[in-house]
Amino acid sequence: MPKISVIVVNFNGKRFLDDCLNSLAHQTYRDYEVIVVDNASQDGSVEHMRSRFPWTRIVENKVNLGSTGGNNSGIREAGGEFIVTLNNDTTVEKDFLDLLIEPMSDLSVGMCGSKMVYPDGRINSTGLCLSRSGASWDRGASEEDLGQYDRQEEIFGACAGAALYRKKMLDEIGLFDEDFFIFMEDIDLTLRARHAGWRCIYVPKAVAHHLHGATAGVGSDLAVYYGNRNIMWLPAKNYPLPFLIACLPWILGRNLMVLPYYAMKGKARVVLKAKWDGLLGLPKMIAKRKTIARKVPWGEVRRFIGTWAGSRRG
Repeated sequence: MPKISVIVVNFNGKRFLDDCLNSLAHQTYRDYEVIVVDNASQDGSVEHMRSRFPWTRIVENKVNLGSTGGNNSGIREAGGEFIVTLNNDTTVEKDFLDLLIEPMSDLSVGMCGSKMVYPDGRINSTGLCLSRSGASWDRGASEEDLGQYDRQEEIFGACAGAALYRKKMLDEIGLFDEDFFIFMEDIDLTLRARHAGWRCIYVPKAVAHHLHGATAGVGSDLAVYYGNRNIMWLPAKNYPLPFLIACLPWILGRNLMVLPYYAMKGKARVVLKAKWDGLLGLPKMIAKRKTIARKVPWGEVRRFIGTWAGSRRG
């Protein structure tokens, strides 16, 4: 039985930890460890965990490193052959780890995605989707769960809110890009994994219940900023040059059209700063292109990228 390291990143989420960690304490899978990475919380999270959950390993970051730096801090401490990333506002069914690891018997599989559902039973995510513009969305988001996503199958990528990764894959392609901080870091990692030839399997029976947006806030300034900055960086870093050039009408159109949308929502200053900072960061993202291991024909990755975007993430 291979060891699984479960990474839970926490930032002022004390109110969520009991439910999340109690669900992990009752897993049917036996060989696993839970590493909680605290991003400099000020709500007593660390003291609470030491008192109530002494069986967890706690990694304390001195500053908030976001979901990217937080997960990476945990992965670097992990002893498992497999890594599960889990949001602190999730709870998982008792057979979650048992079911999620099953497809990893296929050595070409580097990622497994779970079925993430909202408290009211609607779907949160059954995998990641991506469009030419760089916009990403969760497959099935906000749909009623009527069994339409109950088939185990290959998908593009897994939402890092409740996903499993092969450590060997991460050693090969690198960890989460810490420049992204939060949002779209799982899409970036998925693209790098796909470029290297790794596959992702959706496991519908592995269920995670997700409050969604409990830390960053849905539609908050934080979410608007990082979502709109990172959408500029993702294609610039990951798309092969011919495809990137071909996608420029979609990329430019998407980034321009959101400006009046957010202005009407009173978020003009936030979105303008996001786009400005996105432009300033493009040279660094372009420089990272040379670090991506492109081991399979682009067509193997391109088949998962849609022309138009679906529901937004964040």
